[in-house]
Amino acid sequence: MKYIDLHTHSTASDGTYTPSEIIKIAEDCKLSAVALTDHDTVAGLDEFVEAAKSSSVTAVPGIEVAANWNYREVHILGYWVSTSNDKLNTLLEEVRNNRNNRNIKIIEKLNSNGLEISIDEVKEIAKGESIGRPHIASILVSKGYFETLKDVFSTCLARGGTGYQPRILPEPKVAIDAIHQAGGIAFWAHSMHRNKTLSKYANLKSDIIELVNNGLDGIEAYYSQYSYNQQIKLLKYAKELNLPVSGGSDFHGDNQPSIKMGTGVDSLKVPASVLDDLVTYYASSKKVDC
Repeated sequence: MKYIDLHTHSTASDGTYTPSEIIKIAEDCKLSAVALTDHDTVAGLDEFVEAAKSSSVTAVPGIEVAANWNYREVHILGYWVSTSNDKLNTLLEEVRNNRNNRNIKIIEKLNSNGLEISIDEVKEIAKGESIGRPHIASILVSKGYFETLKDVFSTCLARGGTGYQPRILPEPKVAIDAIHQAGGIAFWAHSMHRNKTLSKYANLKSDIIELVNNGLDGIEAYYSQYSYNQQIKLLKYAKELNLPVSGGSDFHGDNQPSIKMGTGVDSLKVPASVLDDLVTYYASSKKVDC
């Protein structure tokens, strides 16, 4: 069987491999297709698509946009988005500006706790325009304040940490509409990955329906950190609601070394038929010839 990975990140956001290297790694992993879905930026997509022209790997240009919904953060994946759409680029610029303001406030909190770090240091190591907490964490590890990135997040940067600062985010409908305006289709990313128990997700099906009513096209049913039961549950909901599904590793390179492209944390396998179904759905919903 052939397999794919529709959720990866490059140096354009918080990954450690360039967009063209994402294609090379996908080749080495013998994947038939890979999507680049950087956080809040499409800056790496032209390089990504160009690199795939001389490769056996099919490139799916994508995006991952965070949104605030019912007092929680949800992430929306967009596939086949244009890099030149004004509405999407305006939204992404706004989100990045809010992210940059948040970075400054995080650094102020870290400084007040005796951790010496500056925004100039963060900008220096960030290779793309979407700068976030992983870049801050990398500097703190390099300076010897913490041993691992995980230690930084659990102590300082995760919710409840000494340096945590909430984000200002758009509503899901705004993100979904922008993805649609850019010619893409929108999927709810990793809806179940923060808790392995199914009891926490008693309202998940109704949540999916609510987001579908706001324009959502489908859900990420395969994901690195889903349990087997979670994956089965999401595939069941997708079938019941007649929704297309996507799937991917959430690969970030060395920033999350336990997650490998294609296989995730262990045995993730997203069949190539998932992309075939998405292409069919995309062609139908956008009335284009894929």
